[in-house]
Amino acid sequence: RKMAVSNKDIKIPDIPARKSLLLDLHAKSLAAYGKDKNDFDYVMSEYFHMSGVYWVLTALKLIGREDMLDKNEMVEIVLSCQHANGGFGGNAQNDPHLLYTLSAIQVLAIYESLDRIDPDRIAEYIVGQQQADGSFFGDKWGEVDTRFSFCALASLLLINRLDRVDVDRAVEFVVSCMNFDGGFGCVPGSESHSGQIYCCIGALAITNRLYKVKADVLGAWLCERQLKSGGLNGRPEKLPDVCYSWWVLASLRIIGRINWIDADKMKEFILACQDEESGGIADRPGDITDPFHTLFGLTGLSLLGHYKDDIKPVNPVLCMPEETLEKLGIKIYLLR
Repeated sequence: RKMAVSNKDIKIPDIPARKSLLLDLHAKSLAAYGKDKNDFDYVMSEYFHMSGVYWVLTALKLIGREDMLDKNEMVEIVLSCQHANGGFGGNAQNDPHLLYTLSAIQVLAIYESLDRIDPDRIAEYIVGQQQADGSFFGDKWGEVDTRFSFCALASLLLINRLDRVDVDRAVEFVVSCMNFDGGFGCVPGSESHSGQIYCCIGALAITNRLYKVKADVLGAWLCERQLKSGGLNGRPEKLPDVCYSWWVLASLRIIGRINWIDADKMKEFILACQDEESGGIADRPGDITDPFHTLFGLTGLSLLGHYKDDIKPVNPVLCMPEETLEKLGIKIYLLR
């Protein structure tokens, strides 16, 4: 008997212009983010503007084009989104949330401007989100998700306040979300998903607990995310998406199994998702591009070692330039 295999995939279009990396176009597209405050896409995404700033800056920094942004303007945007309790919102009008608090800290770290914030006040806000079982609320409304565990621990690491939180309980909660397939879900008992896996093993890497991961079992599940097109999906029976060039590849890099992926086919898929006219990278070939997928397409290429002369090394745990973490004195140990 033959095992059923998913046919959900896409065809790679044969467009010569998309067979090379269009860095100049991507830089121009990224730098244009937020310039037109009346742009429909900008207005509709205003609630997560902080993450947009992080995606754009990180991508430009990795390709050496960060000077296309006004550093002082970006830093002031970040600071304007901080609330009295220390947390940051997606924009100045939105409630503080762990997701945007991490993005804000990442931006300030890349700009070497962490001296503009009070780390103790931020740490107090983050510690206040931890619950008795070790999990974290994302904000005051009480949603629990392993994404928030990662955001809390990563934020505290970057501001050198990891000792302020109950690390053991945080780790216990993350491990309780591990499934039989080696993957992790949002909460205990939920389905394994590549994005959650990245967050959970990233949290375990930050806390030096990667020995709790079933590396071979998880590596096999992650490698099965690669389809014939070369692209990766987030879970079985889904279409490939460029963003998983980050979530899956970073996870494989953390557990020392990235060589289990067909790197050349992965590269072909990412390049095929470029817009050869306006720049940027989309989720799939022919779709509208955005900073989110552009960053994760570039970081995927970096993790695979492609275009070493054009894209700087990216840290697989924090999705930041390695040079930034070196300046902060942060070293995270990975599996081999």
